[in-house]
Amino acid sequence: MKSKIIKSVLWSLFAFFAVLSLFLLFVVGDHSKTSQASKSSQTKASTSKVTKKADLPKVSSSAWELVLVNRDNVTAEMNPEISYVNGVAVDARIAENVTNFLAAAQAIDASEHLISGYRSVAYQEGLFNSYVSQEMAADPSLTQEQAETKVKTYSQPAGASEHQTGLAIDMSTVDSLNESDTTVASQVQALAPEYGFVLRFPKGKSASTGVDYEDWHYRYVGVESAKYMTKHHLTLEEYVALLKENNQ
Repeated sequence: MKSKIIKSVLWSLFAFFAVLSLFLLFVVGDHSKTSQASKSSQTKASTSKVTKKADLPKVSSSAWELVLVNRDNVTAEMNPEISYVNGVAVDARIAENVTNFLAAAQAIDASEHLISGYRSVAYQEGLFNSYVSQEMAADPSLTQEQAETKVKTYSQPAGASEHQTGLAIDMSTVDSLNESDTTVASQVQALAPEYGFVLRFPKGKSASTGVDYEDWHYRYVGVESAKYMTKHHLTLEEYVALLKENNQ
C-alpha cells in the first residue's frame, strides 16, 4: 500500500514537472521570437534612417545659401555684396545663376522679367506698412492688427522677409502676383532647380511657410538642394529641419 502511494506521488511530480517544462518552453520561445522581431524592427528603423541620411545632399543646414529668414527667424540687416541683373539687385554670389535662370524663363515666354530682388530691412518696413495702409483703406472695418495679419499672407514685416538676403527674386510675365499664365508659370517652376532655385511659397504649404502660394517668388538654395527639395516637395523650413535631424 505504501509503495503504491509513493509511486502515485512520483507520477504526480513527474507530470507536474513535465507540464512546467512545456510551459517554460512555450513562454521562453515566444519571448525569444518577440525579442528577435523587436530587434529586426529596430534594425529596419536604423537602416531607414541611414538611408534617409545617405539620400540627403551633403550640405550643411548653416550654409549661406540656406539661411532661413521668416517670421520665426527675424534677422537684422544682412548687407550682402550686391550685383545687378537687368537693374535688379541680388547677392553677387548668385548673379550668374539669376542671369541664366532669367534667360531660360524668357525662352519659355519672352515677357518673363525680374520684378524684385534684394531689399533692405528699412525698405521692407516701408513696403509692409504701405500694404497695411492699403488694406485698411480698402476695408475701414479692419483694425491695424487685422490688416497686418492679412498682409502677412503675401508680404513680411521688416526683418522677416528673405528679400533682405539677396537670395530671393520675384520673376513673372506680369507685375501682379499670381496673374501669370499658369502654364508658363508651371514650366518656369519646373526648370528652376537646374539653376539652384525653388518656388519658395508653393501651393498647399502655407502651414509650413506662413505664406500663401506665390507664383513669382523664387529662392536660391543651390542646385543640389533645389533638386532634392523639389523632388520631395519640401519647403525651405522643412528641408533645413530635415538636415538638422540628420546632424547636417
